[in-house]
Amino acid sequence: MQPRTPPLRMQMVQTPIIPSVAALIRDTPGTISLGQGVAYYGPPQEAIDQIGAFLADPENHKYKPVQGMPQLLEALAAKLRSENGIGIRIDGGATIVVTAGANLAFANALLAVTDLGDEVILQTPYYFNHEMAIVMAGCRPVPVTTDDRYQLQPEAIRRAITPRTRAVVTISPNNPSGAVYGEAALREVNDICREHGLYHINDEAYEYFTYGEAQHFSPGSVEGSAAHTISLYSLSKAYGFASWRIGYMVIPSELFESVQKIQDTLLICAPVVSQYAALGALSIGREYCFSKMNAISRVRDYVLEELDTIRELCAVPAAEGAFYVLLRLDTSLDSMELVERLVREFQVAVIPGTTFGLNEGCYLRVSYGALTEETAAEGIRRLVKGLRTILGSER
Repeated sequence: MQPRTPPLRMQMVQTPIIPSVAALIRDTPGTISLGQGVAYYGPPQEAIDQIGAFLADPENHKYKPVQGMPQLLEALAAKLRSENGIGIRIDGGATIVVTAGANLAFANALLAVTDLGDEVILQTPYYFNHEMAIVMAGCRPVPVTTDDRYQLQPEAIRRAITPRTRAVVTISPNNPSGAVYGEAALREVNDICREHGLYHINDEAYEYFTYGEAQHFSPGSVEGSAAHTISLYSLSKAYGFASWRIGYMVIPSELFESVQKIQDTLLICAPVVSQYAALGALSIGREYCFSKMNAISRVRDYVLEELDTIRELCAVPAAEGAFYVLLRLDTSLDSMELVERLVREFQVAVIPGTTFGLNEGCYLRVSYGALTEETAAEGIRRLVKGLRTILGSER
């Protein structure tokens, strides 16, 4: 049988960059990865302790409600009321759905609000899995540029709206740039969506990861936002269990029937063992993440200090959230070519900007959340040396 050509829809989806860079790393032993975005720490003991409770009940090996276990939904509602100001929406007009991570939550939202050929506005740089999901769904991603500090440009969003637009996506704190969008800008985007009958999909996976004076804001807390705002959350980063695949979403109640159909088809229910772990994590709450932030903040400070030594070669816009820095490099080199050379010649891996929609110029995403201070020092030393050597030779 002759090999079949993949459907055009899938041919249009970009190749996942993390596995591609991982293959380069495997081929170059000793490489330090500044690529994948995970936290350096593992889950709290309170999460692990819940595994015993999970195993003690044989009923837990069967399917649970598509929406999520009632006790977890209750705990999430309490968290949203106390931390995100979304309590009024949960009490009337909005619904929580537990998902297998924020990526599935985004897919649920996308399929629930779009038809084939519809448009979804993304901010450039965008999170690559969002763009990939939009293409897979048969919709058209519409990139809108952020400013030179990677901040929102609401008027540019307004100009990008067409009769086929169904949603505007924002991510704050941002992956890949580390930018934290201001409250005023997020409110303005939310208002634009309300005025035009669009959904505002806001990804808050990095809600606890802010530095200095930056503050996280949830658009779902805006009065009158219940009918058009979709908020996405993940426990992967804050509680150090990315592989457990557990997250949740807050949706307008009118979307629940559609989301239930989608999740029942793709997943049935989020892994029950992970839902138990989430209960344990929520019992200690955000203080667990905050207790780890000093170490991450020190690594961040070191990364920024070292990159400042090559400021003649690259710009580093303020990165006040998440655990990423997005470098804008003064070079004619293609970003993937630069990534390959950094791995093979200097044994340090980063992610090319093209995967985030940055096709003009050369950009690299540096991730520092997974690093100990010792590893960070060596990884950044290699990166700085590599950039100085490769880019310096062009001058």
